Amino acid sequence: MDGRGWRDWPATAIIAAVTTVVSLWLVYSGQLDAAAVKAGVIPLRLTSPGLFDPALFPVPAWATPLTATLVHGGLAHLGFNLVMLVFCGQAVERAIGAGPLALLYGVGAYAGAAVHWLFDPQSALPMIGASGAISAVVGAYALLYGERRAKALGPVPAHLVHVLWLAAAWIGIQFLIAVAGMGGVSVAIGAHIGGFLAGLALARPLLLWNHRHA
Repeated sequence: MDGRGWRDWPATAIIAAVTTVVSLWLVYSGQLDAAAVKAGVIPLRLTSPGLFDPALFPVPAWATPLTATLVHGGLAHLGFNLVMLVFCGQAVERAIGAGPLALLYGVGAYAGAAVHWLFDPQSALPMIGASGAISAVVGAYALLYGERRAKALGPVPAHLVHVLWLAAAWIGIQFLIAVAGMGGVSVAIGAHIGGFLAGLALARPLLLWNHRHA
């Protein structure tokens, strides 16, 4: 034993593990539909909170951007999200640290929910999944590692080319899952956009903060 506790684990690993355990339990216990309604982001709950009985919706509306990240529509939905989280999260965490990575993930969840709400404030359909939060991690990865992974395209600099390609690929994967009908999940474009923009905005400030406190 090396004396390391769970607090020494990478934040990416903890987030992925918790998400996997909760999501799989909901899928295989038959609780997925109920969890989607109770823990998912319902824009109308934010627009008109008085319409919803607190006894039937025990999770406060303000907390649903976080609880929704633990609910996935099926194995494909969960699997693709985890692949992007682990691949991009490990690299981003090496650059900015575990605490800032967790903060980025949380802010991404709320940013994604906020833009999703802006797209349709009257929607009563629940949004589930960690796509908004993971989009923030993907956005940070694109900005921090873009120049190493892409080439300039005419007047468009390499880092911007990488950002655009990664954003398109990430949303495209989610769209293909929806078209294929895997997991019964639809694509919340607003959540992807909101999370991705949050990642772009926070990547460099968190990188500088981590270096100052290293």
